[in-house]
Amino acid sequence: MEANTRGTGRLPAAFLTPGSSSFLDFLEAHRPELIPGRQRLPEGVIEAPHGTTIVAAIFDGGVVLAGDRRATMGNVIAQRDMEKVFPADEYSAVGVAGTAGLAIEMVRMFQLELEHYEKIEGAVLSLEGKANRLTAMIRGNLGMAMQGLAVVPMFAGYDVDLGRGRIFTYDVTGGRSEERGFAATGSGSVFARGSMKKLHRENLTAQQASTMVVQALYDAADDDSATGGPDLARKIFPIVSLITEDGFRRLTDAEVTEIAVAITDQRLTQPNGPQAPLL
Repeated sequence: MEANTRGTGRLPAAFLTPGSSSFLDFLEAHRPELIPGRQRLPEGVIEAPHGTTIVAAIFDGGVVLAGDRRATMGNVIAQRDMEKVFPADEYSAVGVAGTAGLAIEMVRMFQLELEHYEKIEGAVLSLEGKANRLTAMIRGNLGMAMQGLAVVPMFAGYDVDLGRGRIFTYDVTGGRSEERGFAATGSGSVFARGSMKKLHRENLTAQQASTMVVQALYDAADDDSATGGPDLARKIFPIVSLITEDGFRRLTDAEVTEIAVAITDQRLTQPNGPQAPLL
């Protein structure tokens, strides 16, 4: 006869039985309703805040991942200081565009997935393996994406086996692509990518790459109303994170402020930003 564990403070035996190293598979077996893509939605159109533009660039020694701070709901600014870039683990990070609430929930689930794997297996997933795990989570949200509640993350990290930074982008079905040099996703991605296409080059330093991604976000905000540029009045600036062989590091407010103020000052005389040579 199965023991009753209610009120005893003990976990059910199923929770203590070794099984898959995937936290997502564990939820699938025991609490599938907690998986974001399994939630039931009401009928009709749903208005929800959406995050916008995420950019990344590889530099000599790692990768930089950055995001603007604006969330929109239709033509309204829903939030001016949303955080869209998060550490996934010590050597990787994820930036999110799309439905804000689901995106944050997916990030938290992804963080738990990586932590769960490390505790069960006693080893850290390769960067490629982490990117594959995120693919499965995005695919699990396809039903909501078809109802207009898409989440489109960008994953970046330092590959300790290869000794370099790498960037992965996704579509709403979980389709994954590895990007070379730089990448952008979200509503302002077309403008951000065009900016970085002219500014990116080999052997950038971390400081130069950080400046480049803030320039790209400025250009995206210049042409896309859903992307927020540096807000000097409110002191709201993009989130910029570096991942190197030393691990994940988010630039301090003072560091990002210095970059953003320098760029804004330059734009007073050069509204279109740095000029690339014709040849």
